[in-house]
Amino acid sequence: MRRERGELIYKIYRALTYGLSPLIHLHLRWRKFRGLEHPLRWRERLGFPSFPRPPGPLLWFHAVSLGEGMCAIPVIKCCIERRPDVTVLMTTTTTSAFEVIKHQLPNNVIYQFSPIDTPGAIDAFLCHWNPNAIILIESELWPNLIIGAAKKRIALALLNARMSAKSYDSWSQPFIIPLTSLMLSKFLLILPLSTTQAIRFQLLQCPPFIINFCGDLKYAVGNIETAEGDQRALEELQVQLMNRKVWMASSIHKGEEKVMLDVHKELKQMHLDIITIIVPRHPQHGELIALELENEGVRVALRSRHDKLLPGTNIYVVDTLGELKKFYRLTPIAVIGGSFLPGSAGHNISEAAAAGCAVLTGPYIGHFSYMAIQMQRLNPLSVLQVSGHILVEALSNLLTDAKLLEARQEAAKQAYHALSHGITENVWSLLDLHIFRNALAHRGSIIQ
Repeated sequence: MRRERGELIYKIYRALTYGLSPLIHLHLRWRKFRGLEHPLRWRERLGFPSFPRPPGPLLWFHAVSLGEGMCAIPVIKCCIERRPDVTVLMTTTTTSAFEVIKHQLPNNVIYQFSPIDTPGAIDAFLCHWNPNAIILIESELWPNLIIGAAKKRIALALLNARMSAKSYDSWSQPFIIPLTSLMLSKFLLILPLSTTQAIRFQLLQCPPFIINFCGDLKYAVGNIETAEGDQRALEELQVQLMNRKVWMASSIHKGEEKVMLDVHKELKQMHLDIITIIVPRHPQHGELIALELENEGVRVALRSRHDKLLPGTNIYVVDTLGELKKFYRLTPIAVIGGSFLPGSAGHNISEAAAAGCAVLTGPYIGHFSYMAIQMQRLNPLSVLQVSGHILVEALSNLLTDAKLLEARQEAAKQAYHALSHGITENVWSLLDLHIFRNALAHRGSIIQ
């Protein structure tokens, strides 16, 4: 009975998305006009491919944005190393993810923008690429994609699975939960981020036997190396920062720049030579920050202009994409943004820890609270959560007490290494067992 109700609700959803397709397509064109979709490859979002499908087995990895996409890269590299006969297709939704990830992927990976969840786009995409398995990252539950893949007997996996409290409330509504249950029943493997996440999926009637644990793939992102060109740029900046007090505010959201700049002003009264590096979540925000500061008579170095840190310049704004890990290696202290204003959900802490930074974050970190708790359990000094009004005191203590700074740096790095060990291998083993072998059994593929 529950299955029949789920299938009925899906038919309603499919009919609605089919009927609304013209409006959704117009909205996509409007996004392209506003620069939110790729100007040349936006038609990929409608299911129109830019490349032919190569022969042989193909695995499709999908992530929405940059953070989730970076999590997929270590698994993709492992897959290519272990199974060079398999083609990997990678898709993301956002242009920012595309601009960064395309430089991190191996050359033989096909990169496309993901199709919108309309029947026409999904059917065209699946018909062209005909993947043997689909590996979704984090929280992508789209009915047309999941049900359409299951009808084609395509194996499905969900890695780093998470469900926010808000999403859980939506998917668990009495009218919706039969569809939720139907979608989750199509997966062969779900790897939740935590026990709490596993419970949420089970409450949504996910089959318990498909749930496994392997650790958080975001820890594996710290192992991705930067290119040689990045290393040369890093050394040049290191010279400019030599013998100066340095701290960084990374992944700053709109509104948080006021918190960070107020902190900078107070710290500058104690340390005249201080350098504050600000890395906004969105590069265009960085240009606005620099413009406002310059209008106030403050000297700012802007990364996109290739500005040098001249005497009298105390603020360096990084308004470029894909350089965050480079700057973590430049600074001894990293304050992770997206966490100081109510309603925020935090960002990945482990990248800063992997680089050996003393890690601070705000109180509003969403599902990243599990990562913070894990690290703090291993070493209480590994992550410091502070509210905005005591951030100055916390940073001042680190800037003036070399032993405390070194202890926090070492604690963060040790916690990272302990928690990141073996994660990619664990994920590969579970995918091999639950997905690749089932892909062979269900679709007669040559993956084995």
